[in-house]
Amino acid sequence: MNNQNEKQNDAKLKWVSIVGARPQFVKLAPVCRAIQAYNSREESPLIEHKIIHTGQHYDPAIAELFFVQMGIPQPDFNLAVGSGTHGKQLAKMVERLEEVLSVENADWVIVYGDTNSTLAGALVAARLHLPLAHVEAGCRSSDMQMPEEQSRIVADHLSQLLLAPSQSAMENLWREGIANESDATGRRAAMVGDVMYDALLENLRVAESYSRTHCKSTAWKGNATTY
Repeated sequence: MNNQNEKQNDAKLKWVSIVGARPQFVKLAPVCRAIQAYNSREESPLIEHKIIHTGQHYDPAIAELFFVQMGIPQPDFNLAVGSGTHGKQLAKMVERLEEVLSVENADWVIVYGDTNSTLAGALVAARLHLPLAHVEAGCRSSDMQMPEEQSRIVADHLSQLLLAPSQSAMENLWREGIANESDATGRRAAMVGDVMYDALLENLRVAESYSRTHCKSTAWKGNATTY
């Protein structure tokens, strides 16, 4: 019995999050908190969570600041793709993501939102036959000329688990044949709420503290009014 309990305690799931743009860092923060809270309960299986930063947004003063201020673990991989046209940036992401994901053997690959990093992560996970989950699934603008709309739709249709922020997002998925009664692929969707709202609640104190410090130290040159 003790050996069986030890095996259960040693059991792990590997989740890999793919992010690369500033809004995705914000969305990642509540997910990291939830995983940490789950692991702290020492339930089985534990979750080993790795983070891949594609480098889509790479300015240290902007990108890395999110990890520090929001208490996000530093990325396990930084692909450093940098800027470029959509085609060049996507090509670098796909090539470098494939190198990492092909050896990580993830139980779940998680993509966030609707950026080039989202699209590249979804494509590589699908080609490597890795289970894919999409945070903020089902969001639609109904403008197919938007790169973000294209990324959302592709990521949703390639995912096996769709985590929607609202009822309207769930309805968008059902209309597209995802996770409804006629979905022959067995995809699953759940309304889990808005991770951006979760991040706001978690970081209100940080924002308020920064705001007070900034307002006290900065003033218009023309008068004494602070802003």
